[in-house]
Parts: sequence; structure tokens; C-alpha cells
Amino acid sequence: MKLSTNQSWLMDNGKVVYGPVPITHGRKGYATPPGSFRVQFKNKNHKSSIFNNAPMPWSVFFNGGIAFHQGSLREKSHGCIHLSPAAAQKFFGSLAVGDVVEVVR
Repeated sequence: MKLSTNQSWLMDNGKVVYGPVPITHGRKGYATPPGSFRVQFKNKNHKSSIFNNAPMPWSVFFNGGIAFHQGSLREKSHGCIHLSPAAAQKFFGSLAVGDVVEVVR
């Protein structure tokens, strides 16, 4: 994903297979860190244990508590990557534990 353009996409063997799709990411004080990560786990009906049980549907965690998930495309997050409902479901269905996630500025 590219934070500076608020876009993300799915790739397979170096080719874009879905996207780019719009995203929002971490607000001031909760920046989404750039780097290369691996998908750690997935949870279709996750609720935040840190932010008042906030719903995080279609969560794909790749950096500790940071995940792709369905969320507002108008408001910035607490570090997660917000996707539209359709994109969140596509990312959830396409990404597997161990897959590489690249976050660039």
C-alpha cells in the first residue's frame, strides 16, 4: 500500500490482481509504520480490545495490532488501514497467514 496516495492493491507474482482501492490510515499520533511485514492472523468479526470494542470487520493483521479492515474512508484511523466493505472482504479472502504486506510512504 502507498500511504502518500491513500491507495492499496493486491498483487500476485508481481502483477496487480485487484485495485488500487482507496484507503485511510493512521492519524497524527497513530501513524501507520512503513515496512515489510507478514500477515499474522485474520479475524472476520474482530472487535478492538483497545478502542472501546470498536468493530473491525474483515481484519487481516500484519503488524501487531495493525490490520487491514472495513472502516471509514473519510476518517483516519488509530494506525490500521481502513478499506471499503467490498475491498475489506476481498483482502480478507485473498490474503493468507505468511503473505507479505508492503507499506510505503
